[in-house]
Amino acid sequence: MKFHFFTIPVRDSKAAESELNTFCNQHRIVSVEKQFVANGDNSYWSLCLERVSNEDAPGKPHTSGNKVDYKQILNQSDFILFAKLRTLRKEIAEREGIPPYVVFTNEQLADIVRGRISTKAALLELKGVGTKRVDKYGDLFLAKMEAEGEVIRNEKDTDRTRIDSEQEQPDTGSAQSGAG
Repeated sequence: MKFHFFTIPVRDSKAAESELNTFCNQHRIVSVEKQFVANGDNSYWSLCLERVSNEDAPGKPHTSGNKVDYKQILNQSDFILFAKLRTLRKEIAEREGIPPYVVFTNEQLADIVRGRISTKAALLELKGVGTKRVDKYGDLFLAKMEAEGEVIRNEKDTDRTRIDSEQEQPDTGSAQSGAG
């Protein structure tokens, strides 16, 4: 385990908050201890974050040294859906003023896509996803999955129809060349 310390001033905290959120997005946080230090205009929050180190969890995708590139792991259509779920997650996080990983982690989004999850019960089976998160965000993500699934099915049907119609059309080029 490794420890990292952050100071978040009460005044002008945006830069420090951003640094903390970036750190949390890049590491697997095990525990957080916080203490408010009252010092008038110079008051601040002091935070101690304990994270899993690379040595503690070899091969874990959450650490900054082993960041997962989901574009390489997921096939093209899965990655497109994954990106759309990430966009939805970002919109929710911005609206609620929380880090995106609080909604769902990248790993959880990838599992949703790979598993073609379509029910709240299936969401509850994902590692780290509980009833509160499913109740709060489940319907939005399931609706997105369903809508995108319809788009994918419609695109496949359109491709099949185009292929079928190409196969049914007579070869007009050879008939014309024989008539000359």
